[in-house]
Amino acid sequence: MTQYLKIFIECPTEIHDLLIAELGLVDYDSFQEFDNGIEAFIDKQFFNKEELFIILEKYGLNQLIIPKKLENINWNEQWEKNFKPVYIRDEVQVRATFHEKRKDFKHDIIINPKMSFGTGHHETTHLVISQQLSIDHKNKKVLDIGTGTGVLAIMACKLGAKSIYATDVDDWCIMNCKENFELNKVENLKILQGTVDELTLPGNFDIILANINKNVLLHEMQFYAGLLASDGKLVLSGFYIKDLNDLKESAFAYNMNLEHTETRNDWAMMRLTLSNT
Repeated sequence: MTQYLKIFIECPTEIHDLLIAELGLVDYDSFQEFDNGIEAFIDKQFFNKEELFIILEKYGLNQLIIPKKLENINWNEQWEKNFKPVYIRDEVQVRATFHEKRKDFKHDIIINPKMSFGTGHHETTHLVISQQLSIDHKNKKVLDIGTGTGVLAIMACKLGAKSIYATDVDDWCIMNCKENFELNKVENLKILQGTVDELTLPGNFDIILANINKNVLLHEMQFYAGLLASDGKLVLSGFYIKDLNDLKESAFAYNMNLEHTETRNDWAMMRLTLSNT
């Protein structure tokens, strides 16, 4: 069985998402967030101290890091112990295969999350799924950017989307979302690996979903505007309430109108359309 190392990194919450994204690119495959930092887990054979310090220095985190050995961890067993079903607006149940299906929920989503993100527990995933319930997906073309576990794409399928494109940059997420798409019998879906500025996408999407982080959203805003149909809906999340104004300004610069915002704890979501003027 794999031997893992656990590393605690003391850092402000504002950079959690960025740091997790950076570490994910160098083989850290599970994370836990705390008020004063994050725990990162990595297979011992992939641990590289110099590589880690380069990332930490990038964010001004000059601290002593002492990896803790975790012998013989069965990760599936660990998340099965802690993963609870998620219920959204009394309409959606997000559960694992070992949870009982509740018949009083209209939509049942099965997620086998493993090391990927997007189980519905995080506020931003909850916000986006809740917003999806307010948008007509019937026969629509949908783009899910940074799909993670694929939960938003699965929701789009269950809401009647005609075709779905799902993208992610992470190998593990691509594998995991494929597994989850099979579990939920998702059809008419294409999975692409890469960022929106690297990929060749057809455009004219009726609905674009991007639950990532502020910096990525700001960088990619111009691409979202270019890919959105004239009457389409763009749903953004993955950022804090305090970042709303920066994202509004960026969206306005690319000729988009703000239709709606919602918040959950310290996190926010915004829905936008292209301006007619």
